[in-house]
Amino acid sequence: MATTITTKKVTTFRLNKDLLERLKVLAKRDNRSLNNYVECSLMEIAYNEPNSETLAAMKEAVSGAELETLDVDNFRNYVKSL
Repeated sequence: MATTITTKKVTTFRLNKDLLERLKVLAKRDNRSLNNYVECSLMEIAYNEPNSETLAAMKEAVSGAELETLDVDNFRNYVKSL
């Protein structure tokens, strides 16, 4: 079994007391340590940037340019036909 060795550096941050308490609750809910929860959250923010296709889709959704109107009666008839 291959293992990866990751170098970690001890770092100190000052956080708002309420924010720290909220992070502790979220970490506990996920059954994770506070350190692991914060580190994973920061990794997600730092490394999950949307690609150009996703950015274009987000821009299209915000503009509302391709929105269609839902015909509820037609939808109900479709559901009944299933």
